Order: sequence, then structure tokens, then C-alpha cells
Amino acid sequence: PGVSHVYHDFSLFTEQDTYLYKEGSHFRLYDKLGSHVTARHGVPGTYFAVMAPNAHRVYVMGDFNGWNKHSHPLAARWDGSGIREGFVPGVGKGALYKFFIESNQNGYRVDKRDPFAFYCEVPPRSGSIVWGLDYSWNDQDWMANRHERNNLNAPFSIYELHFGSWRRKFEENHRSLTYREMADELIAYVKDMGFTHVEFMPLMAFPFEGSWGYQTVGYFAPTSRYGTPQDLMYLIDRLHQNGIGVIFDWVPSHFPSDEYGLAYFDGTHLFEHDDPRKGFHPDWSSYVYNYGRRETINFLISSALFWFDKYHIDGIRVDAVASMIYLDYSRKEGEWIPNEFGGRENLEAIEFIKRLNAVVYTAYPDVQMIAEESTAWPMVSRPTYAGGLGFGMKWNMGWMHDTLEYFKKDPVHRKYHHNDLTFSMIYAFTENFMLSLSHDEVVHGKGSLLRKMPGNDWQKYANLRALYSYMYGHPGKKLLFMGDEIAQWDEWNHDSSIDWHLLQYGPHRGMQQLVKDLNRVYKAEPALYANDFQQDGFEWIDCNDGQNSVLSFLRKGLNPNDTIVVVSNFTPVVRYDYKVGVPAGGFWKEIFNSDAKEYDGSGTGNCGGAHAWDTGWHGRPHCLSLTLPPLGVL
Repeated sequence: PGVSHVYHDFSLFTEQDTYLYKEGSHFRLYDKLGSHVTARHGVPGTYFAVMAPNAHRVYVMGDFNGWNKHSHPLAARWDGSGIREGFVPGVGKGALYKFFIESNQNGYRVDKRDPFAFYCEVPPRSGSIVWGLDYSWNDQDWMANRHERNNLNAPFSIYELHFGSWRRKFEENHRSLTYREMADELIAYVKDMGFTHVEFMPLMAFPFEGSWGYQTVGYFAPTSRYGTPQDLMYLIDRLHQNGIGVIFDWVPSHFPSDEYGLAYFDGTHLFEHDDPRKGFHPDWSSYVYNYGRRETINFLISSALFWFDKYHIDGIRVDAVASMIYLDYSRKEGEWIPNEFGGRENLEAIEFIKRLNAVVYTAYPDVQMIAEESTAWPMVSRPTYAGGLGFGMKWNMGWMHDTLEYFKKDPVHRKYHHNDLTFSMIYAFTENFMLSLSHDEVVHGKGSLLRKMPGNDWQKYANLRALYSYMYGHPGKKLLFMGDEIAQWDEWNHDSSIDWHLLQYGPHRGMQQLVKDLNRVYKAEPALYANDFQQDGFEWIDCNDGQNSVLSFLRKGLNPNDTIVVVSNFTPVVRYDYKVGVPAGGFWKEIFNSDAKEYDGSGTGNCGGAHAWDTGWHGRPHCLSLTLPPLGVL
């Protein structure tokens, strides 16, 4: 009793690890730092390691030593890396622990959670848990062939969801589903709806429910609100076995100020800038990473690789890229510091992003890195060797904003705003765009998508059906947020479930069926996805009929004969004998009509298709005479 039981003659770190770490290129740190159940001379225990280069002393404490702050010191490695480590015999899986850090600075003393912990307590408790990542995967077929599913020429129809509020157990105090419960309920639903991928809003450990996960504290631990790491692996495994890809939201742009987290970690600003003009984010009252530090680079890129490596995910959507690459993002004059050339670009963040993407694609060429970037920064989704940021895709925030602004307007005024729709094609092929109607569009008083629509109730539903149908015809991959597919009346509330009860009403069932059929048609027709990012995959038929608020265009696949005509009528007036020029004669089949009665529409259409006349129109040798349904898309 009273004698330390920490052995400092045991390490998982090799000389090669030290070299890579000091160089700022050790991107598998999760195999070395944190807590790892192992054995020393045949005696089982746990190896603890943490980076705290500026600490005076570091101790590990937990339920194994009565939370004694000083009985189990970790030793500084001899190599000058700043790593503190030690082996504690008898400590095994499930043990609770934290690090107690005594700083060289100002007598600072603090209890910190392990930045590399694989598992942690349910908030508001903040302890780390010794855990392993052993799991027997059964998604070998998916992993072997996922390059076909995640290819830029493949269909991407993504269902974005917030885990805790997708569906709740009303009979059990309105609780959220667990990872394993979600495997049964979510998979059946997504498969039936025809989505190709799911995107989870952040599942990395986070303290505050109201942050939706975007205030991350555990970059290597899934939130324990819904189960263990293995439970999440089981969900992903099952999704893959059912042919559904998995995308994670990931937040390298900022982190919360909770004392037990990353902020002021070893008594210094280890991860963040010390100057608040660079290190504190005014929008989220959180800290900004210092992307020039090796600790930050090693930590964040290791985190990204970790989820691909240990959890088999298929993509990462990087949150708030604009806030990383602009020094003056959301700051007034005098609240930011220019770069060395006097500019507003965060040069260190830009280099970090390029390196992140290059490392991920080198290690996992069959995944996708997706940027949420809200400005006109050039070449976000172009390779780093060509001067780009290196992402695979970028959310098209411009299309989202302009399109929603157009649809909010009363149809009688839309002819004056026709360019809100046509403008997107000016820049459509400058990036690999994803069309996203995400959670951001239905929160903070913005109202649901349905409430944004003008007119009486029938017109609201018809407008929303037209919006979705136009979106699926437009070049770019697709993303819908949960609840949009059933036309929720209320905006999203993270504290409650989707309003599934609405499906007892015809218009909501119709909307759900429309999205299901859009996904079916989208996946069945290569013209709608295979050439998304090439100019020759799109051709206007007529973009100038603003007077009638009608848009018509061709979508073309890799096969020259694979052609689809999309015609949209954004007024409630039926257009009879509306002529559209087409490149070929014969019978053109109507494969989709957003006004079909199955969707609770009026049923106005073309009786299954139309024969092309041998009359030139719109500069093409043939034309179709169509009936355009009210507020409808063919």
C-alpha cells in the first residue's frame, strides 16, 4: 500500500514511432497512445500513454486506485517527444480512468479525459474507459467491392440523420434507439426507401446534447449514449451487409472548452492558438485548432484514419471547412490576424486539409472525403497535385440557397426570378457537387421545407414534390435530411422524434412514395448519375422560358443513347401542347411524374409517354408535345 504500481520499462512506442511523431507524420497514433490492454512479462494490465510535452508531472488515476491523483505517475519518454507513459498491472477492460496533469505553468492542476480513449462514460460523467476494439466483421463483400459504390460515377442518394432523434421509444420514457436497435429499424427503412448511403451527424463523444455532436471531445470514441464501440461496429457491419454505405460527420474545425477536454491540455495551448484572434471561434464559443502544430496534425489525421480503419466507414463529411481556411471567418476588422503575406487565408489550415485528404485517399482510395464549404473557394474537390484542396466532393450551398429562395416565392412572381435556377449551371462543373437539403435548412426558426413552400396545402405539397424531383434531375449527388421525405410540418427538434404519425395522411404517404420512386428511378438510370461531374452529361433544351416558369434539359449517360429529358413546370397552371425539342424520334416513355396520383397529385400527365414529331424544335430535329402538370416535374 502506498507504493506505486506503474512500470516504466514497457512501451508500445518504437524509435520509428518517435521519428514519425516528431516529424508530424504519425497518423496511426491510436495504436500507440491512450490505453491498451496488454501484458508485461506475462502479467496482464494496461499501458497508458498521453502527449503532454509541457506538463511538469502526469498521473493516471481511476477506479483501480480509488481515484488517487498521485499514486500512479507516468514517466516522460527519454526521446524528448513529450509522451508520458506507464504500464499498470491488473487494470483491464472496463476500468474507469483520467489523467491528472500538473503543469509547469502557474500551478495549473487539472483532471483530463484521455484524448485517445476508445470509449467513455455517458455525459454528464466525463471519465474514460479502458476498452478494446475487437470485433468479427462480416462485411467482406462490401469492403471488397465498395469502390464501385463510392465511385464518383456511382449513384449517391444520402439519407442524413441525427441518431438521437430519428425514432424514439415513446413507451420507454421517449428514449433514443440504441446502436443495435437502429440496426434493425433504420436498415429496413433505408433499404425500403432506396437510399444508397446514410450520413450520421457526429457520433464522436460529445458532452452537450444541444450541439448535435458538433462540439466533439472524443475523437476516437463513439458517444456511449447509444451503446458500446462494438455496438456501433455491429450497426455499420449490418448496413454494409445490406448494401448501404456509411458516412460520418467529422469536426476538425473547432472543439469545446470543457475543462476535462482538449483545451489548455497540459497547462499550455497544446492544440489551440494562444491568441483568441486565431484560437477562439466567436460563432460556437469554442477553440480553434492550431494547424501548424505537429500535435494537432498527428491527432486529427489519426482520428480521420481511425474511423476508416477500425469502423469501416465509407466517407467523411468535413464540417465547416470555410471556418478553417479563412482567418477572418465570422470576425470583424481588428478581431483577426492576417497571414504572413497580409492575406485572410489560413495557410496552415489549407496545408493541413490538403495533407489530410492526400493521406486518407492514399490509405483508402475507395472512400470519399466530402467538404461542407460555403464560399467560392476554388478547386475544393480537385486533387492536391493540381492545386486543389483534395476533397472528392463538395456540398453545393449555392444551389441550395438559390433554389430554396426561388421555391419560397409565390409562383406568380417566379418568372422574375428564373435566373435563381439557371445560375447553378454556370458553375455546376467547377466542383464535384453534392446537392444537399440538410439539417441546417430546417432548424433555428427557418421552418420545415414544407412550410417554406407557398400556396394552399395542396400547392405546398406539390411544390415540395417538384423541389425534390427537380433536385434528382439536376446534376450532382443527392442528400436529404430525415423527415424531409415524409414532408414534416414542423422544423427539426433534436429532443423529439420525427413525426412518423403523419404517415396516416395521404399527402405525407404520397411524399414518402415519391422519394422512394425518385431513388428507384435515379439508381436505375445511369444518365442521372454517371456523368454528374462532366459538362457532357448535361444539356439545356430551353433555359429561357421564364415567362412560363418552365425549365427543360437533357441528362446524358456515358452511353450516347442513354438520354433522359427533364421538364419542370413551376406554376400551378397546366401547360397543354408544350413543345420540347429532343435529339431522337420514336416513343419517349414517361418514367416519372411528380404529379402522379400515387403521390397525392392531380394525376395530370402524358398517358405513359409521347411520340416525337419529325418537326425541328429548340434546335433539335424532333420535338415532343407534352402536357405539363401543375407544379410538376416530368
